[in-house]
Amino acid sequence: MTFDDLNLNAPLRNALEELGYIYPTPIQASTYPAALSGKDIVGIAQTGTGKTFAYLLPILKQLTYSDQRQPRVLIVVPTRELVLQVIKEIESLTTFMTVRVAGVYGGANMNTQRKTIHEGLDILVATPGRLVDLTLTGVLRLKSIQKFVIDEVDEMLNLGFRPQVMSMMDMLPPKRQNLMFSATLTPDVEEIITSFFDKPERIEEAPHGTPLDKIDQMSYLVPNYNTKQNLLEHLLNTDTEMSRVLIFVRNKRIADRLHERLSERYPGLVGVIHSNKAPNTRVNALRRFNDGESKVLIATDIISRGLDISDVSHVINFDAPMEAPDYIHRIGRTGRADKNGVAINLVVDADMDYMADIEELMEMQIHVEPIPAEVKISTVLTEDEKQAPAYDKHYLKAPSIKQSQGSFHEKKAKNKKVNLGGPSKRNNKHAKVRRAAPAPSKKTGRMID
Repeated sequence: MTFDDLNLNAPLRNALEELGYIYPTPIQASTYPAALSGKDIVGIAQTGTGKTFAYLLPILKQLTYSDQRQPRVLIVVPTRELVLQVIKEIESLTTFMTVRVAGVYGGANMNTQRKTIHEGLDILVATPGRLVDLTLTGVLRLKSIQKFVIDEVDEMLNLGFRPQVMSMMDMLPPKRQNLMFSATLTPDVEEIITSFFDKPERIEEAPHGTPLDKIDQMSYLVPNYNTKQNLLEHLLNTDTEMSRVLIFVRNKRIADRLHERLSERYPGLVGVIHSNKAPNTRVNALRRFNDGESKVLIATDIISRGLDISDVSHVINFDAPMEAPDYIHRIGRTGRADKNGVAINLVVDADMDYMADIEELMEMQIHVEPIPAEVKISTVLTEDEKQAPAYDKHYLKAPSIKQSQGSFHEKKAKNKKVNLGGPSKRNNKHAKVRRAAPAPSKKTGRMID
């Protein structure tokens, strides 16, 4: 099947021809006729299979010219990087069409975004938090939405956007077409489908957890963090096929630490991206990596979902992901567009349980490579690896039963005193207590009470 078989209109066919696309992916070929029928769609496919074009092509085919201000198509994605990517994809498909499109996300000037919306839109691409914020200002109204797309919804819920997602669904008009796409289908996602979708058609082109066939996976068992760094540098120095390397780490602190080290070894060739970086810094890091200006990009899982980073030769999991499905999203950054890719895992003892979950999910074992003899095995541990106690004294340690005196311990002497009440009770409760005579004043001789 080619795109000509999908009965696209001339502007879309011309745009695809200019982009050099001839054959639709399975998720695109299956989704297009179903979406044109107006049904609600739930699409499940692996990362890198073309989900974005799968929903954009039928939407743009049916989008007619209009000069109304409020958007008719709403696309919600979890991160600002995905907003920018979807905008780029829309612009590439609408070269021969007149379509007003804009993206809104947190970290950018809201007044500028309000002005853009006020001037009028056909398609709005947004992150959940900023979308709800703009609706509360009154400048954005969702009653004109005809087609609603929610992409990577499971990642939105993982990022804590559940309240915003539920509020957003309640604000949408009841008569609309819903299209949901993701690589995973969790119980929380099923709950949203049950609550807000109308007899959706499910399109699943790749079983959840199945690794991409064109990715060669391997693991190295290393003793500690510093040996990881030594092995990583050895691989970067000796493997000539590492043309564009995406390195995933567990958190922002490790990302910055590793970036500092690699930047010293490879000046100007290493970038870093995580949620603490400013929006422009993140966009520039992605641009430099995509354009080939930098060879290595260090990232947390914020970009493992949905982003189309072209020609990634290797994905290196410097830290194993704590959730098995995230592994699929990470390695899905390579082996795209009919190209082969390599995924390398640097595994310490603390990662073994995570890797076991990953292998169980994929129903396969990842082969282990020996550490090259040239790699220095470090004996220096980081502060995290030393596992020092959090306190000098065991404040949180509960006393053992043998040491505990229970509720019937001997009271100290100062605590044995009994409260006998006021003076009348301490002496004789029937005797009258005389008050001491008041002392005369030295100045006046008057009695002072």
